[in-house]
Amino acid sequence: MIDQIVVSMAATIAFAVLFHVPRSEYLLCGVNGAIGWMVYLFCTAHGTGGASASMWATLVLTLIARILSAVRKMPSTVFLITGIFTLVPGAGIYYTSYYLIMNDLDQCVAKGTETFKIAGAIVLGMIFGLILPQSWFNQLGKIRKCRLNLKK
Repeated sequence: MIDQIVVSMAATIAFAVLFHVPRSEYLLCGVNGAIGWMVYLFCTAHGTGGASASMWATLVLTLIARILSAVRKMPSTVFLITGIFTLVPGAGIYYTSYYLIMNDLDQCVAKGTETFKIAGAIVLGMIFGLILPQSWFNQLGKIRKCRLNLKK
């Protein structure tokens, strides 16, 4: 499990490099991706399905991305898009296409349905995380700014 978390962090950082995220944010993007994968692993270990685990992991990622965006004065998409990289059902999309090409329609429909549910769960996790007012998260940035002013 530790191996998976470390690899998810490295993959998220690599994805951040690919998308030209500022260098100062690489580590935070990686941590966000690793936390998302930890939540996914935790949920699946406790009996939830892949779609539910993806939704909870994406919700946590979205909230962390919004907190980081307020504290670091960056767009939340910097942390959110790179963070969900490990949750995107790429293998499901591949196998759906593969079974379609191989004319195995039963497997194609089964894998496609599963992939569609996971993708929909990711969207729902983002929506639930984005419906909270940004002013709540901006308060965290103000608290950080006040602490920095007190130290001077």
